[in-house]
Amino acid sequence: MFKSLDHLIIAVEDLEKATHNYQLIMGSPPVWTGGHKSLGTSNALFNFQNTYLELLSPTGEGLGADLINHYLKDNGEGLIGMVFATNDINGVHQSLQNHGFAIAEPANGEGINFADQKLRRWKNLFLPPDLTRGIFSFIIEHTHGYLPQSEEKKESEPYKLDHVVINTNDADGFIGIYKDIFNLRLALDKNIEHWQKRMLFFRLNQTTIEVIEQEDDLPPNDKLWGLAWEVKNLEKARQRLEDADVEVSPIQKGVKEKTLVATIKSHTQNVPTLLIQHID
Repeated sequence: MFKSLDHLIIAVEDLEKATHNYQLIMGSPPVWTGGHKSLGTSNALFNFQNTYLELLSPTGEGLGADLINHYLKDNGEGLIGMVFATNDINGVHQSLQNHGFAIAEPANGEGINFADQKLRRWKNLFLPPDLTRGIFSFIIEHTHGYLPQSEEKKESEPYKLDHVVINTNDADGFIGIYKDIFNLRLALDKNIEHWQKRMLFFRLNQTTIEVIEQEDDLPPNDKLWGLAWEVKNLEKARQRLEDADVEVSPIQKGVKEKTLVATIKSHTQNVPTLLIQHID
């Protein structure tokens, strides 16, 4: 159904400040800084090997601005959105209808890059609450234009999204949606004894959707939590961040075998952020 995890969205109050912060973290500027006039929002996009990251801010009036302002008022800045890409949005729409979900027709979208006035166009399929369960999520089919590639990444710069972390109180229900309806590959379903939690791994376009269950008596709910970015040389990445006055933890062995990790503790707009290096 989906060809990729297209992008992730961070809601920010001050786009210029957030862009500066993420340029320090990523080591390079955004490949796109633009806006959606009809939605009342502006954005900065950072491109990676397997996805891109969108900083999104309310800068006008429209449904987009209303949505971001709602999130900012209730939760402050942070990770709010997860978007899946398809080559056949009408087919996805029909499939979801066949599963019994009431879902609106795909809507057209457009963004302009302020640097060169180039346009990108797409179709969006916004998912109903019984599928998103608390996460702002939609399906996208890109129809015109393209996102520029960033310059070749240095070994100290994140080049790939390793995984995104989602918290849930209903792992079985999550599987029922993401595996049985969205057809994502469930690569791991395991109880972690020392955490006393259940963990799921879904795989899509060289990245992992990591789901951690904490059961409670509330209605089913999912929440985006954090991001882990892969680097080729963690020691150099940590030094680069320290030189830029970004707070970062000491390097330590990761939970996953043959990995090293460090946590970025500032400049993330409240997004728990991990750097990870896979060791051969």
